[in-house]
Amino acid sequence: MKRNDIHKVLIIGSGPIIIGQACEFDYSGTQACKALKNLGYEIVLVNSNPATIMTDPETADVTYIEPLNLERLTQIIEKERPDALLPNLGGQSGLNLCSELAKAGVLEKYHVKVIGVQVDAIERGEDRMEFKKTMRELGIEMARSEIATTVEEALEIADRLGYPVVLRPAYTMGGAGGGLVYNVDELKTVCARGLQASLVGQVLVEESILGWEELELEVVRDAKGNMITVCFIENIDPLGVHTGDSFCSAPMLTISGEVQKRLQEQAYRIVEKVGVIGGTNVQFAHDPVSDRILVVEINPRTSRSSALASKATGFPIALVSAMLACGLTLDEIPCGKYGTLDKYVPGGDYIVIKFARWAFEKFKGVEDKLGTQMRAVGEVMSIGKTYKEAFQKAIRSLENGRYGLGFVNGYADMSKEELLKLLYTPTSNRQFILYEALRKGATVEELYERTKIKHYFLEQMKELVEEEERILSYKGRMLPVELLRSAKLDGFSDRYLSQLLAIPEEEIRAERESLGIVEAWEGIHVSATKDSAYYFSSYHMKDESPASTNKNKIMILGGGPNRIGQGIEFDYCCVHAAKALKKLGFETIIVNCNPETVSTDYDTSDKLYFEPLTMEDVLSIYHKEKPLGVIAQFGGQTPLNLAAGLKKAGVNILGTTPETIDLAEDRDQFRAMMEKLKIPMPESGMAVTVEDALSIAHRIGYPLMVRPSYVLGGRGMEVVHDDEDMTFYMNAAAGVTPDRPILIDRFLHHATECEADAISDGENVFVPSVMEHIELAGVHSGDSACILPPKGLTEEQIAVIKEYTRRIAKEMHVVGLMNMQYAIEDGKVYVLEANPRASRTVPLVSKVCNIQMVQLATDIMTAPYTGRPSPVPALKEKKFAHYGVKEAVFPFNMFPEVDPVLGPEMRSTGEVLGISSDFGEAFYKAQEATQTKLPLSGSVLISINDRDKAELEAVARGFHECGFEIYATGGTYAAVTALGIPARKVFKIAEGRPNVLDIITNREVSIIVNTPIGKKEKTDDSYIRKAAIKSKIPYITTMAAAMATVEGIRDVKRAGTLPVKSLQAYHAQITDKE
Repeated sequence: MKRNDIHKVLIIGSGPIIIGQACEFDYSGTQACKALKNLGYEIVLVNSNPATIMTDPETADVTYIEPLNLERLTQIIEKERPDALLPNLGGQSGLNLCSELAKAGVLEKYHVKVIGVQVDAIERGEDRMEFKKTMRELGIEMARSEIATTVEEALEIADRLGYPVVLRPAYTMGGAGGGLVYNVDELKTVCARGLQASLVGQVLVEESILGWEELELEVVRDAKGNMITVCFIENIDPLGVHTGDSFCSAPMLTISGEVQKRLQEQAYRIVEKVGVIGGTNVQFAHDPVSDRILVVEINPRTSRSSALASKATGFPIALVSAMLACGLTLDEIPCGKYGTLDKYVPGGDYIVIKFARWAFEKFKGVEDKLGTQMRAVGEVMSIGKTYKEAFQKAIRSLENGRYGLGFVNGYADMSKEELLKLLYTPTSNRQFILYEALRKGATVEELYERTKIKHYFLEQMKELVEEEERILSYKGRMLPVELLRSAKLDGFSDRYLSQLLAIPEEEIRAERESLGIVEAWEGIHVSATKDSAYYFSSYHMKDESPASTNKNKIMILGGGPNRIGQGIEFDYCCVHAAKALKKLGFETIIVNCNPETVSTDYDTSDKLYFEPLTMEDVLSIYHKEKPLGVIAQFGGQTPLNLAAGLKKAGVNILGTTPETIDLAEDRDQFRAMMEKLKIPMPESGMAVTVEDALSIAHRIGYPLMVRPSYVLGGRGMEVVHDDEDMTFYMNAAAGVTPDRPILIDRFLHHATECEADAISDGENVFVPSVMEHIELAGVHSGDSACILPPKGLTEEQIAVIKEYTRRIAKEMHVVGLMNMQYAIEDGKVYVLEANPRASRTVPLVSKVCNIQMVQLATDIMTAPYTGRPSPVPALKEKKFAHYGVKEAVFPFNMFPEVDPVLGPEMRSTGEVLGISSDFGEAFYKAQEATQTKLPLSGSVLISINDRDKAELEAVARGFHECGFEIYATGGTYAAVTALGIPARKVFKIAEGRPNVLDIITNREVSIIVNTPIGKKEKTDDSYIRKAAIKSKIPYITTMAAAMATVEGIRDVKRAGTLPVKSLQAYHAQITDKE
């Protein structure tokens, strides 16, 4: 029964996207809001991540975009007085905060009931000692292990258990701070790191069960104790690789029914004992040799696996969990397929594969190696009728230029011995290496010995290799019918066949269609609904899926897997486009393959196709559904890469044309257009060879910015300072061809970078606000903190930026959204680039300025069919009573070997937003939201390079006036004391003791300002920044950010406590400009 003792529920979101906690929690939080609204509750939502659907002002009743910590949540609870708190949908952040609020007595003081998962249940599931005790009571076996609270204890335990051992810190996520250690020295380093990462300073030392099968169950329980298993997941990578990085399948493919029964029986006993209401993920290890089953851990909350399980089975776990938390039970929730949910069993005649997406190429110096700490930044899910079909669909969904398993990274040219050597440690390329090893004659047994991947999966792969060898024997001509048919049944994509046979993809498609070898679709029923479904394709069946005859249909192409440079922001745009099209009376179709997102929720669109975003799959759907047109400008780079090919195949692309998008990418054409419009750009050139590059460099002069064409997220961008740098870069650049040259621009020195998002109908253009970057030019816009409305620009500069944006959008006939990047050097505005598509700042501008950018753009793009007038002329300039500061969040703590400096290549995984009526306070809140709270007192260490000495006075004096004690190194110390500011000198590493590292390690400094010296220097100063991360001390690597920091500290000291205020309240204060 629905609970009537609660009326107002507080939901905690999961904060910014980080490795291990991605947009699956936006999906679960948004689902929960939907469920609670339907039940008639009032919802208060807190989350610091602006790029989410859940923080849209219409999702909850009251929305707080505030830092997620004890202090801010206490303020919100005091102000809003909710009756209940639902913590198990905000990932690890939500659970940890709930525990902290309970311990601090806040929940008791304000009479807030916790629903869904009880506080003591969180402890039983999360606290390593409690969990062990609970398992012992149940008589369920775990890996032998003991808890250590010091490195010494850990060493003793490891001696007893025998190396290798696994270290797991308590209350962390994504395996943060843990790892597998083989000797005493490794244990000392990893254990020290783990004790720091843990909320309670405990690390579990356990026997290694490397190479066992890793199996997961998703269980849902209600208040009556009814339990169902939503999904059985088999990790194809054995234990030793974090489940977030593991390649896995649902249902289990090689596990006997008897073992599955035992797992289910144990899982039910555990969930019953812990007492979770809603979804729980239970992880087991099974030794195929001795048949021992051990429980590894449980997550008493919706997790990454539950998003996967939901999309794999059609069972909306988060939605149902929220309903159960409010007192409903499974037997009260109707379902079209099973009658009521308590009768649910996982069914469905198909195979689901999950494959992770990594970003090792973004982090120089990181070893591509997978272990117990999660490394993936995103994932794809594919559905097929056979393992081979689903596996190959997953590979072509990854968006990394690979459409099949062969001929990757030069593995095909290695010998069998070299390949076998590469297989000793798991890497992100493991499956591709296995494939080539089989081609070179490695046996299944040899590969099993090295990887412990089960024989079944290796044999399936071997069959694919043998089939590929048969295909290769026809190189240069079309395959015979039978071979073409079997290749398509086994998941070989048209694009990959074209690569193998060296004939155009179009010819293969035409041949296949003429023979009737085409995709068919099947629906997956969504539980708890009457007859909703979403669809997947296969070549193994006849097409019997329905397609409506409604002419008013529009297809939206999603963004594919999350990766650095293309994240949740684009999914946000796709979801809003679907909502807007519904309002305008269109039927919507979404195509996407990312299981973590709101766009792949069954009811975001009228019809969802869970498919890879490739020509083959998108065109098949297009021919089946026959929509009016396709929207490609909201999904980031993924759909844009398809746009020109789709248009060539006769598809109607809505909004800005693919030609315009290419024009913006083509430097020569774009420069010619800027000259025509008399808009200044930094001098530049395009080079294919080293000689070209050097002659351009000598014409323009160093420093220069170099980068490849056609990339997103500043992939491969660098600043070069001399001929040696340039030669090195050009020689290392891969895949440079005359039609894909390297772009070279003059690097604007000490320039303020700005960007503007615009809405255009081809004639009229509106810019809601200009964003001013805090970091200077040279830091990728996705990584720079930014302020809107701008604070440091003159009225005149803002007017010039808006005017240039209008002229460019009109000249390019942009229909929809556009993002412009500018730099201001010595007061002059230069254009850096134009992106005639939705950019990652769209959700940010929409939230801060209270303008529905995507809805307006969608209205404009569909005007030819709706006959509606353009909304642009009616849009008015606004006056804001607040500032929003966006700050990026980086995964450097997961990559301790990387120098955490900012540069032109994007490396952030997510972002947060700080809002306040005052810039300094907003900046302070943004820093606080990234979990590095700025200190209001203490000492600061300043060590900067000579190029930055100009701004030193403002920064040093600012800290001094805020009451900070200043420590400085060598040249910086001399400069600071020469200005008459007191400081203490501290040694660099080679100069003596106590040195910089000592005072950081002993935490004698509370904040660090350290701008890096160039690559050319003899000494490396990255150890300062790496130490700061290790000791969790806030550190700043640019002078611009240092000045903003001083302002933030000053404002907060003056204000005392910072108030919390809802997004709706900020929006109410926005007025029209006079």
